[in-house]
Amino acid sequence: MDELIPSAAPFLSSAQRIAVLTGAGISTESGIPTFRDALKGHWANFDPQKLATPQAFASDPELVSRWYDQRRCECALCRPNPGHEALAQLQEMTEADGREFTLITQNVDRLHQTAGSTEVIELHGNLWVWRCVSCGKEIEEKGPAFTQYPPKCDCGGNRRPGVVWFGEALPRVEFAAAERAARRCELFLSIGTSSVVYPAAGLIESAITAGAKVVEINPEATPLSDQVEWSIRGKSGEVLPQLMKEAFGN
Repeated sequence: MDELIPSAAPFLSSAQRIAVLTGAGISTESGIPTFRDALKGHWANFDPQKLATPQAFASDPELVSRWYDQRRCECALCRPNPGHEALAQLQEMTEADGREFTLITQNVDRLHQTAGSTEVIELHGNLWVWRCVSCGKEIEEKGPAFTQYPPKCDCGGNRRPGVVWFGEALPRVEFAAAERAARRCELFLSIGTSSVVYPAAGLIESAITAGAKVVEINPEATPLSDQVEWSIRGKSGEVLPQLMKEAFGN
């Protein structure tokens, strides 16, 4: 067990307001490659920014929607890992005690929800909800691969994945809620994120500025590692269950 876990555990079990930010690292442990790592095979010839911008979709909607539908289908085969499950358990336990819990994620795979987490704030959207660029209608897609690209809306417009592309702003309501949670919390957990992608990384800084204690769980050091109380090196799927056991004895 990491020597920092026993010192962080009492704060996890007693904090009245907890906020959690997760990044690509927690999903990688479930077999979901990062965006750049997913560019393999035929897609290895593409620059990520040629597939993940509004301009790319406007220029070649078939190519872009095919790529994102492939990612959607690949994510559907992956399952939550012990890190996701530990966070779902943490939410259940804290809310049962009347404490506040907010889970914020940069991931688009919805593995947190599959594990049982609720009211997840999705900063970068998700792969499952596709939105018509003409009328704005959104439909959640959990079925097999589409039969045409791009998929069409009833109104005849093209539908795009409900993710935040390069050059697009984060969803206003969701980010405002995330900022409130970061500024209100007593304990902030940064899990599997490099702390270099803004504005999401700014949430950790907001928590620090507001006086929250911060636990960072990541295999590698980040630019904020020397500013947090506990920077624990390791995989979230291993560290979080240990932290939960130390904090709650189960």
